[in-house]
Amino acid sequence: MEAHDRTEIESSGEIVVFSILKPSACAECGAELWKGRFLRMEKGTPLCLECADLDHLVFLPRGDTALTRRSRKYSTLSAVVVRFSRSRKRYERQGLLVESGAIERAQEECLNDEKKRRIAQEKAALVREQADHQYVAQFTESIRSRYPDCPAGEAEAIAKHACEKYSGRVGRSAGAKSFDATAIDLAVKAHVRHAHTEYDRLLSQGWERSEARSGVSGRVTEIMKQWRRA
Repeated sequence: MEAHDRTEIESSGEIVVFSILKPSACAECGAELWKGRFLRMEKGTPLCLECADLDHLVFLPRGDTALTRRSRKYSTLSAVVVRFSRSRKRYERQGLLVESGAIERAQEECLNDEKKRRIAQEKAALVREQADHQYVAQFTESIRSRYPDCPAGEAEAIAKHACEKYSGRVGRSAGAKSFDATAIDLAVKAHVRHAHTEYDRLLSQGWERSEARSGVSGRVTEIMKQWRRA
């Protein structure tokens, strides 16, 4: 072992147990300790966990911060398990030795927290969904206000399509969220182009997008003017 690193770890005030890389033996009972076994150093003397009175503890690997913290909190006795990293030339924590009852209590707490977090996430998702429905309804009303003769069903369809989440469509732009007239016009124009003209058929026949748009622009303008009539 690297004596200076070991001294630094043990001086932390924690009970330290080493996961050994080379075979050793307990100085008290003579038990052989193979690679990967745990060893406790007392005054420079290697002891197995039984002789160090730590054999009633259970190993808890590192990784789950909340579980580790709570297990240590509820365990009357605990020990830090370290192993020497040959590549980094230092001892690194591998986990804890704690009482099994402490782990069980900590796991139960973490599970309860998980349920609370899931409930909170579901509530947040519901709030976002309600806000999104409200936004679509407001967008629909803005369309009806600007285009009074637009059929109610179509106004709602335009709003739902334009405001679809994660779509990147005009309804999700900053202008649309302030119900800017330009954003509303763009959403209505796109709907009219697809639903009331030959635009899609022209595209399917190989027309360039710009040519197809030019070909139906008159019809789009006509319908938008009709819908604008008060």
